[in-house]
Amino acid sequence: MSRPPPAAGRVAGIDFGDVRIGIAISDTDRRIASPLENYTRRGAEQDAQHFRRLAAEQEVVLFVVGLPLHMDGRESEKSLQARRFGGWLAEATGVPVEYYDERLTSHEAERLLIDAKLTHKRRKRRIDMLAAQIILRGYLESGAGDGGWGAGIDV
Repeated sequence: MSRPPPAAGRVAGIDFGDVRIGIAISDTDRRIASPLENYTRRGAEQDAQHFRRLAAEQEVVLFVVGLPLHMDGRESEKSLQARRFGGWLAEATGVPVEYYDERLTSHEAERLLIDAKLTHKRRKRRIDMLAAQIILRGYLESGAGDGGWGAGIDV
């Protein structure tokens, strides 16, 4: 699907979860992805308020939601949940959403945190936002950071 590039602003990467959502943010040039926060879900209205505030404060013009696919590329039940969440997020914030293949991002995040010699408790607190950073970094490196658009998975 070909769409015009979003207006100047940041891209937020999302590692969707039923309980926690990892969030990463790009710089305004869309070259660097940095972990931002782990958000604990509180209910549809409170979640909507949080993401609207996040979009406004961080000048988010695009959300990139990680899409968990099977190793052979097929979608899973979790993929459908991520797509439903992305649809809800776009509707709640008015910010467009794209999806990006997140296969193995949680494993990569866990490995990086283990390599950093963090305790299990400290890894658990950081893994979701680090996974979001890995998703966002992949998306930006795919060409989206150069002003490209549509580097994600078709909706």
